[in-house]
Amino acid sequence: MNTKSHFTTRMLTEGALMVAAAEALGYIKLWHMPEGGSISLMMLPIVLYAVRWGLGGGLLAGCALGVIDFMLGGGIAIGWQSILGDYVIACTLIGLAGVGHKRGTAGVVLGSIVGCLGRYAAVWVTGATLWGEYMYDIYGLPMTNEWVYSALYNLPVLVSGALTTVAAVALIPAMKKLPKAA
Repeated sequence: MNTKSHFTTRMLTEGALMVAAAEALGYIKLWHMPEGGSISLMMLPIVLYAVRWGLGGGLLAGCALGVIDFMLGGGIAIGWQSILGDYVIACTLIGLAGVGHKRGTAGVVLGSIVGCLGRYAAVWVTGATLWGEYMYDIYGLPMTNEWVYSALYNLPVLVSGALTTVAAVALIPAMKKLPKAA
């Protein structure tokens, strides 16, 4: 029974499970920044889902994660713009991992890197444009430029991306055992 509705049902079900898994992994923080942001494996389920189901599904799952993470994950915001930039847009861009769809191991690595960089770009721009006025010395360095401040403050996103990439590659053998996606 491999009809289009069967694949759609499976895709939506897997997406919901991966969003829930991502939110759960977001609670397990290896490092937490003072004003939000952390090192975790939250991106991993969305990356795996996007690589499996493609760009559209990945972006949709990432968007759902962004909304849920703000609502349930103790979101920190200074207005609707930071909700959009730090959560909705940033998490949606994790779904860019779908560029690795149907590209094997290289696609998993490529997708993970692209998804991570998409999220980093979103939080970097939001940090520089909205949070820059709150900047302080970071990592022992005096901060005078909001773009540099945001780039340094959001480094945990890149660390999370590196951990996500390693974990995703380690999970490739398990992913190969799953039924084929559309």
